[in-house]
Amino acid sequence: MKFGGTSVGRPERMHQVKDLITRGDEPTIVVLSALSGTTNALVGIGDALASGDKALAKERIDTLYSHYLGFYPALLGKAPTRAKAEAIIKEHFEFLNILLKISFNEAINRDILAQGELLSTKLFYTLLEELEIPAVFLPALDFMSIDENSEPELGKISEKLTAILSQYPDGRLFITQGYICKNHKNEVDNLKRGGSDYTASLIAAAIKASVCEIWTDIDGMHNNDPRIVDKTRPIAELSFDEAAELAYFGAKILHPASIWPAQLYNVPVRLLNTMEPSAHGTLIKESVETKGVKAIAAKDGITAIKIKSSRMLLAYGFLRRIFEVFEKYKTPIDMITTSEVAVSVTIDDLSHLEQIISELQAFGTVEVDRNQAIICVVGNMVSETKGAIKSVMDSLVDIPVRMVSYGGSRHNVSILVDAQYKNPALKSLNEGVFSW
Repeated sequence: MKFGGTSVGRPERMHQVKDLITRGDEPTIVVLSALSGTTNALVGIGDALASGDKALAKERIDTLYSHYLGFYPALLGKAPTRAKAEAIIKEHFEFLNILLKISFNEAINRDILAQGELLSTKLFYTLLEELEIPAVFLPALDFMSIDENSEPELGKISEKLTAILSQYPDGRLFITQGYICKNHKNEVDNLKRGGSDYTASLIAAAIKASVCEIWTDIDGMHNNDPRIVDKTRPIAELSFDEAAELAYFGAKILHPASIWPAQLYNVPVRLLNTMEPSAHGTLIKESVETKGVKAIAAKDGITAIKIKSSRMLLAYGFLRRIFEVFEKYKTPIDMITTSEVAVSVTIDDLSHLEQIISELQAFGTVEVDRNQAIICVVGNMVSETKGAIKSVMDSLVDIPVRMVSYGGSRHNVSILVDAQYKNPALKSLNEGVFSW
């Protein structure tokens, strides 16, 4: 069971989490994020130290410290556990204050970012102690690791975690941190992409759990972006492939990296709402029966690159040479379309855009369109469902479309539009492809 920052961001919500984790019969590993707002505050502290502004860093440390000093008295009711919580908070903020006196580096920055999850889990564990709820504190740094490419070492994670759990044969509750880990140098690091969701999925895969529950502040994955369109509804079931497509192309509730560990070991994932525990949420599993369009997501910050060359006509190896440029600069491609004399691709990482353009110009003329958005229409076998594509394109009749990617996946149709048309496109698709 994983609980995000908003689920533990207030004392009363930590009490709700306590109720949720104690209502089942199975042994449960509970993964907690940092309190909402904490990670952003820690990033701000790191940024101030990196720029050499220690006065600003001190101000930000003190502001965050005040927040925690106001948090624990509302969480705990007894003097001994309040004293313990205060000591925990002081210890972590003494560490942050010590950093004001030493040289800043990236390893220290990763240590700073780890403080949020360490604080939230220790405070929550103290709450369980006060309420005399038996639990085991399970430090993620003892088993969660990444390799030199920052990829999780699932085999090692499974081996270490299984060994630790075997020491507690009667244990029912285990409390651990999301996001943080050790790297190949045995330094404190983090999972970056996916954060605590990734941790939960990795743990579920490592121990072959019966289910991986991701608790957030909304009732599952919705069929469209509720911040943009008026009518949305939660999706009852998704396949792993459908969920991965939606997560990659903009559904904010789940990071795409969080899907593959659970999918690898066929561990069902449930997306649930801490504020409405009785809501069904979304179940993600290996396969589903329903077909047709299920959901729409959008990804911003896209840049389209078109390479046009008459040399491409009937030439073999041309696309390989194009892709080698992107591989050289470790820049992933989202969409691709080709014609006899041109190829268009989209990227969202602009770190090496100028170098990429420079090298692509050796193959032909290069055109770049910035500020684009990918709209992803997802459903089980949507590409094979009669009328599905017609309803999508009919809905976009008044929207200028830059690219369409269709057929690469049985579950996805991707459409590229200028960012200014993203919201109108989402609204039009919402009315055109769903029955209300």
